[in-house]
Amino acid sequence: MKQYNSIKVKHPDTILLFRVGDFYETFGEDAVVAAGVLNIILAKRGNGSASEIELAGFPYHSLDNYLPKLVRAGLKVAVCDQLEDPKQAKGLVKRGVTELVTPGVVMHDQVLKSKQNHYLAALHWTRKGCGVAFLDISTGEFMAAEGNSEWIDRLLKSLNPKEWVCQKQHESDLISLFGDDTPRSKLDDWVFSEEYAEEKLHGQFGTSSLKGFGLNDAPLAKVAAGVILEYLAFTHHTKLGHLQGVKRLREGDGMWLDRFTVRNLEIIHPSHPDGVSLSHCIDRTSTPMGARMLRRWLVMPLTDVEAIEARHNAVSSLSEGEELHGQLKSILGGVGDLERLASKASSARINPRELVQLRRGLEAVISVAEAVAGEEALIPMLERLSPCDKLLERLQSELEDEAPNQVGKGAVIKAGVSVELDEVRSLAFESDIALEVIRKREVENTGISSLKIGFNNVFGYYLEVRHSHKDKVPEEWIRKQTLTQAERYITEELKILETKILDAKDKALSIEQGLYESLVAETVKNTNELIENARAMGEIDVLSSFAEIAVEFGYTRPRMKKEAGIQIVEGRHPVIERQLPIGESYISNDVTLHPDKAQIIMVTGPNMSGKSALLRQTALICLMAQSGGFVPARSAELGVLDRIFTRVGASDNISSGESTFMVEMNETAAILNNITDRSLVLLDEIGRGTSTYDGVSIAWSIAEHLHNSDNLRPLTLFATHYHELNEMHDSFPRILNFNVSVKEVGGKIVFLRKLVPGGSNHSFGIHVAKLAGMPRSLVRRAEEVLIELESHRTDSSKSSKGGKKTSNSPRVDPVKLPSAQKSQEASIVQEGVQMSFFKLDDPALEDVRDRLLDLEIDTLTPLDALLKLHEIRKVVGGK
Repeated sequence: MKQYNSIKVKHPDTILLFRVGDFYETFGEDAVVAAGVLNIILAKRGNGSASEIELAGFPYHSLDNYLPKLVRAGLKVAVCDQLEDPKQAKGLVKRGVTELVTPGVVMHDQVLKSKQNHYLAALHWTRKGCGVAFLDISTGEFMAAEGNSEWIDRLLKSLNPKEWVCQKQHESDLISLFGDDTPRSKLDDWVFSEEYAEEKLHGQFGTSSLKGFGLNDAPLAKVAAGVILEYLAFTHHTKLGHLQGVKRLREGDGMWLDRFTVRNLEIIHPSHPDGVSLSHCIDRTSTPMGARMLRRWLVMPLTDVEAIEARHNAVSSLSEGEELHGQLKSILGGVGDLERLASKASSARINPRELVQLRRGLEAVISVAEAVAGEEALIPMLERLSPCDKLLERLQSELEDEAPNQVGKGAVIKAGVSVELDEVRSLAFESDIALEVIRKREVENTGISSLKIGFNNVFGYYLEVRHSHKDKVPEEWIRKQTLTQAERYITEELKILETKILDAKDKALSIEQGLYESLVAETVKNTNELIENARAMGEIDVLSSFAEIAVEFGYTRPRMKKEAGIQIVEGRHPVIERQLPIGESYISNDVTLHPDKAQIIMVTGPNMSGKSALLRQTALICLMAQSGGFVPARSAELGVLDRIFTRVGASDNISSGESTFMVEMNETAAILNNITDRSLVLLDEIGRGTSTYDGVSIAWSIAEHLHNSDNLRPLTLFATHYHELNEMHDSFPRILNFNVSVKEVGGKIVFLRKLVPGGSNHSFGIHVAKLAGMPRSLVRRAEEVLIELESHRTDSSKSSKGGKKTSNSPRVDPVKLPSAQKSQEASIVQEGVQMSFFKLDDPALEDVRDRLLDLEIDTLTPLDALLKLHEIRKVVGGK
């Protein structure tokens, strides 16, 4: 335990897996945690003594099964291995930490998700700003940025790192800014210096200047990048050839999507367990690299018109060339995760079976290059592809097609590559043939027809002769054992062969391991080309996915323009239209926003009519277009947006002491403080979390602020049930009223889901409550209250009619709520008036009334009528 304790003290916040013989053991508190997470037996060592301690363990060959479970539980795990052969060790076997696996630094397939990046983030906070760096060690993607807290928060929420590395003294500052829901590791202050960061970065990339990475004028980003490299060294990840450089992220390089927008638009993850995200709906990628790139493109859309058009050109080319698209789809399906395989090779973690897949990926690169040759729109990707001829030739000629996942578990190197390997393999795996040759020769030499060759652990291989033939045994044979029916002999030739056979397997493994490592070394030399191949293939895959979706669902190419404005004709929601029942089509809508003519559209209409869907589909169409894809609309003319903001839905943050309304106000304040003249703002039912007067006042003031902002005219869709806001159109020229129409048929509401000019004065909330299954008596009472409220409002409106409006303010008429007493009085039958059968205060009779009103008389058959009458008789107590 002394050796264990000396290692554990260096890693106090990790689960230490300590190799003891054929097991990895955990002790003390580590054992308690590990047993709970892994569901393994928790035992005790030295039970009842002063040295009693808990322990839990598992076989060493099960590491790949148990380690990912610990990491997925958010734990850091140190793997402590034996550093020498126990047979050759003098005294205690030397042990040391060979790998430190943390939530953000993972290379294990069982933890990684093929369609998602797995980022580690380093944060460097100062009072002047914040620097951040992101690294996915499994792919080699390395990025850095610096700026204000809003910009850094956007990056953190978009890229969703699995672990933060931060300065010990500033951990609380970072939590207050960016939340407390991500595992954190803390490093000493001296790591967070610009000089040390430069030293680490120059050492990693072999440069004398960081200007090429754009970090020369970004000290905070530079420090964060240096911290990432220091943390990798701390976790024993030193083979980092797949890190090609650091990409500088700048605030103006792409569209701003804050964390609320990414969440509310359900771009990557649905907000409901049964929901569907945008990325899931439009993902037709064939490779893991493509799936990850698609998600990056969706959360970081482009703002450069030429770059957007380049992607559109490629999608157009692929969607028009059906044969080319089909060919690419077939080729890409066999590529595998070339990006992570190249990273594994660079880190010396690739196994033989994965190296076979890497070879197939290289073969696919050549096939893709041949398929897209001549396609002008795809030339930028084509120029980045490299065949890696020498590597591919070696992999094809030396590596077995069906190689196992571990050297020694089957043939890895082909026959004919090494004469020495072939010889020892022949001995190791074809020993029966050599022994049979000896047996036949001795039968011919001695005439002993029943001669057998056998093996035991006492004296190895032997010749067995029955007693009837023992007089034929040559003198040079050495007798080793006498049995009742036979005698056993050994010869010098058998002993030599035995030694060769027993040594051959070890020697074959050693030779094969060396040849395999030579192949891996050759692969490492091509790391740059392999990574670039993977990323170019990922881009082609995403563009091919965009083309497939466009053709299948009738998407159209948007026309991008530098001027502000949105004009969508027959736009559809890309997710909702795919979830509708078979035979039901999505109702498309036109939306036009212009900073000078229609800056703000005030959208009113009933609950469930489709207002929120309309808001979201407008944002998603713009986002899809700037990501490089086609859009679900008949046509779309879109000015480039630099930011999309959303304030939709209702939620609270009780843990932080924030009510639903406070959360709403915080999110709205963040929007108003960050809008630009190229922003799209979606506001859904602002102010509903407080009283009517306060809510209308706040909603009115927000709309007025957006309309009158100096030099800023953000395009805005404002959905509301405050019909008083329709009056703003009269005073603010760039505010237009629209409503999502409905039709009232026979006392029932039909949702037409069509956006039409003009405001709406009804929300039909009681109708929605009825659809939701509210008790009928409750619905009827709500209708009574509504009638009385509306009558008060009408009276108030008449009394104030003719009054002159003196300000740009909403008119909210006071109403008098009906009392319960008055409601009861209204039900008393007036004297001398015929009593109504259904006005009696009897729930059973009221149920009868509801049943009769629900009948469809025009389609009722005589038999149905009799059955219904039988039901009614039961309700009123009949038999």
